[in-house]
Amino acid sequence: MLAHGKSDIGKVRETNEDSFICLPPLFVVADGMGGHVAGEIASKMATETIREYIAANGKMAGPQVLLERAVSEANTLIFRLAQQRSECSGMGTTVTAVIIDGTKIYWSHVGDSRLYQLRAGQFTQVTEDHSLVGELVRRGNIDKEEALHHPQRNILTRAVGTDEQVCVDSGIAEWSVGDKLLLCSDGLTNMVRDEELLAVISSEMSGEAAANELVIMANSAGGLDNITLILVHNEGP
Repeated sequence: MLAHGKSDIGKVRETNEDSFICLPPLFVVADGMGGHVAGEIASKMATETIREYIAANGKMAGPQVLLERAVSEANTLIFRLAQQRSECSGMGTTVTAVIIDGTKIYWSHVGDSRLYQLRAGQFTQVTEDHSLVGELVRRGNIDKEEALHHPQRNILTRAVGTDEQVCVDSGIAEWSVGDKLLLCSDGLTNMVRDEELLAVISSEMSGEAAANELVIMANSAGGLDNITLILVHNEGP
């Protein structure tokens, strides 16, 4: 298994509020919100809490339960800090987290960062966006092209740390030789269309080169937000 993570500030933002963990078999992308200080704190708290929780409790439960509990723990800690410090009021973060165990992908997700899988030539968005625009797309009110330019595309309907409890989406997918995963923040997907992502990810370039190319593409399209991504490739034995 080969994995490469990359984060870039983009061309507009003054700070990078994204955080990520690329420590096989654990992968996490978090996109903070609530102001440049609070958003950065929230995303870092989320990734570190998830990493530490899984390291401490790895033998207590299976991967799916571990991820769900780790995300819930991050939610509790972020929410508590937001209540205690005025400068952190309202902060929160997206979380898209994966544990790969043998032939299975276990994932948990809150917000509008995304998990994609490339498998047997099919490029699939595994997670659903917890956003106002995501809801509009699912209802058929707008299409994916309109969603890219919708003025309310950054409004989340669910995030980690904004409420005392959080509803976590979770699932399991197959993981076979040749498969690839992409975890990313919306700083990539708001700038680069799915078909463009597929063209790069399915190419023969290395994970590092592909990650660099995707960041260049997002910045060339405007770089309006921080850009964070992790590419994972199942190369087999």
